[in-house]
Amino acid sequence: MKSFFCSFILTISLLAARAQQSPSEFLGYPLGTRFTPHHKVVDYFRKLADGNRMVRLETYGQTYEGRPLILAVLSTPENIARIEDIRKGNLALLDGGATKDQPVIIWLSYNVHGNEAVSTEAAMRTAHSLLTDRQELLKNAVIIIDPCLNPDGRDRYVNFYNSVHARIPDATPFSREHVEPWPGGRPNHYYFDLNRDWAWQSQVESRQRVAQYNRWMPQVHVDFHEQGVDAPYYFAPAAEPLHDAVTEWQRAFQTQIGKHNATYFDANGWLYFTKEQFDLFYPSYGDTYPTYNGAIGMTYEQGGSGRAGLAILNREGDTLRLKDRLDHHFTTGIATIEVSVAQAGKLVDEFGKFFRDARQQPVSEYKTFVVKSGGNTEKLMSLVETLRRNDIKYGFATGNSAGNGFNYFTGKTENFSLEKGDLVVSAYQPRSTMVRVLFEPVARLTDSVTYDITAWAMPYAYGLPAYAVKARLQPAVSDAPEKTEIPPAAGATYAYLAAWNSMKDVKFLAALLNRNMRVRYAEAPFTIGGKIHPAGTLIITKSGNSSLDAIPAIAARMGVNVTRVPTGFVDKGADFGSDKIRFIRKPKVGVLAGDGVSSLGMGEVWHYFEEQIEYPLTVLPVAALPGSSWKDLDVLIIPDGRYEALKDKNTASRLKDWVSAGGRLIVMEDAVAQLAEGEWGIAMKKEKDEEKEGADDKPAKSPYINLKSYANRERESVSGFIPGAIYKVHMDKTHPLAFGYPEYYYTLKQNDQLLAYFKDDGWNVGALKGDDYLTGFVGATARERLRDGLVFGVKEIGTGEVVLMTDNPLFRSFWENGKLLFGNAVFFVGQ
Repeated sequence: MKSFFCSFILTISLLAARAQQSPSEFLGYPLGTRFTPHHKVVDYFRKLADGNRMVRLETYGQTYEGRPLILAVLSTPENIARIEDIRKGNLALLDGGATKDQPVIIWLSYNVHGNEAVSTEAAMRTAHSLLTDRQELLKNAVIIIDPCLNPDGRDRYVNFYNSVHARIPDATPFSREHVEPWPGGRPNHYYFDLNRDWAWQSQVESRQRVAQYNRWMPQVHVDFHEQGVDAPYYFAPAAEPLHDAVTEWQRAFQTQIGKHNATYFDANGWLYFTKEQFDLFYPSYGDTYPTYNGAIGMTYEQGGSGRAGLAILNREGDTLRLKDRLDHHFTTGIATIEVSVAQAGKLVDEFGKFFRDARQQPVSEYKTFVVKSGGNTEKLMSLVETLRRNDIKYGFATGNSAGNGFNYFTGKTENFSLEKGDLVVSAYQPRSTMVRVLFEPVARLTDSVTYDITAWAMPYAYGLPAYAVKARLQPAVSDAPEKTEIPPAAGATYAYLAAWNSMKDVKFLAALLNRNMRVRYAEAPFTIGGKIHPAGTLIITKSGNSSLDAIPAIAARMGVNVTRVPTGFVDKGADFGSDKIRFIRKPKVGVLAGDGVSSLGMGEVWHYFEEQIEYPLTVLPVAALPGSSWKDLDVLIIPDGRYEALKDKNTASRLKDWVSAGGRLIVMEDAVAQLAEGEWGIAMKKEKDEEKEGADDKPAKSPYINLKSYANRERESVSGFIPGAIYKVHMDKTHPLAFGYPEYYYTLKQNDQLLAYFKDDGWNVGALKGDDYLTGFVGATARERLRDGLVFGVKEIGTGEVVLMTDNPLFRSFWENGKLLFGNAVFFVGQ
């Protein structure tokens, strides 16, 4: 009977396979001859799943622009019938469950960069092949296909290309169809690079996708990409630096997969390379995030990307066609599945071992991480939310005890007090590797030539006091900290007070201003009712506001504590009617966008206003800058970029007049140096004059110093390189730009630019004093330059200000500690 049932199921499956329409049949054109809009991709996968017992299609969310995000789960009918048991059995491996009869789970991710558009075409072909001629690969595997991680970016590219390409594709590299308009199709709606967002999950697509990823926890994950048109194909094994958390098994299996891919490429005469450029270090990629979660995580890169279109001539004179790119991605996808299925048992066993070792013998030097609120519970809870999204276990200490550990802020190992309410994260848990990578004070680089930032430790990113402890601390912990209730002062309500030290406070202020409520802030600390309130404290008085009844509800919704006071007469400091209590005018804010503007930088600002603080922002085309009057704006933000308009003397003069009349410029990263080239009274820090050869106190330079090895050119070029390292910035906490901070701020430096200190014509708010380096890779010459200069400053011009930020406090929206600084620039400076 069992044999008959199996034969019956096989017959049904074969009939279903023959009935499956190919992508070309369904779409009405040969796959690889045009780019398919996202809605048709979704329709095709729905067609595949319709009545097919080998497919389960899931819609797991939608993008900012409302496009659906889907997963196709493929396996045999028997496996699909028990798919929830398989999923739960796989998750049980994290906690010591058995590996018996568990199929290998392989996840294929396509099109995280919207203009790397061939991969979604390959996803359709791969799914069809697995359901037809390659069904045997499904017997011991569950294959999950996400055909498009970034539908908004993809459709931006596809709509552009399909509207401009010639009837017969023009392969001339400089023709219109090979030049995308700003911002290009690579990022999502808010111009974020979703391939850098896996761990941080700042974007709605990432949050929804990673939640699904953590429900499944595959053993193999491939992220399909494209690179420059002149590059051959790249596949694993990855390049150095590999984080030393990557296991020997993970390294070895990457090599197995690479060798198997190579057999197909060799047979077809296709060029490829491995072990170069694409490393495994930064934890928020589509290859590293899975790797640090026990999988074999890999990036595959096909030459092409947004420039390639349907056909383009490369530098060797060959024509690269969409069909070629499609063939390559399809081949590596199938080849990876083949070798993974052949090693299914070993993959599942090693996956279980990865988490068993994590729970029982974590390899991290530090076994416990303790993070204190430092009086900033709101910021601490923002960190907790990041841990929760990554399925990292944590607890809050319920009592007091002593400890000894590395102090992130002093860089020394010292004794500390573990206090009630401190966040405790143990390395003895399934996600031990992610804990290590996200919290380790110094990430060990095995190679200085890396692809991305080299430092990101959570205590620095959140600006919270923390200790890395080598001992396994096991204090009594609770799931949530106890809430501190602030008893209301006796008497009628004269005002509400709110602290100013986190993003939640910025959002609270924005909500009040959106309701046209009158809000003030304290320019200096004051004491009332025996409690000290620091500079920056928000004050919402009954005077000027028709009612304060809504304040507690708004604060509760924002997760902000407010204090009710019955009087404006303070014990110490300025009374609420003093001119040292500054009124916050509701600012009209604009940001520049368009050619020359960094789409990533502009997108971070856009997302900050619309999604994080929900405050209106006017987006201004940079092309209109020379003819704009800005009279209706109070604040104009100039993100990172290269601005031709700033070189125009007439435009610069008019912009300066606007500032002088009370406007405020917020200028970021490279735009700061461009402003310094004009007549703004701003100067960049210059390099020290070179020492004269043969000076008494310096040995003469070798005459052979410039004789360098060509083979070592890549290594030697990194002397001036700073991909992303953490520095301690000394803050003037009496200036409104620094309100809510202690005397220091931890900045992520990605350039070697510093402003020269202002003398009498500006405010040196955030400065480097000597060598304030903490962690991350910095080339020798870059490190020498990053001394004694200004990171954040304010230049007053007339009745307005220019706020200068050589570093980006909104970087990828994960540098949480910088968001308050940006809020200060928008709402406090100049009030």
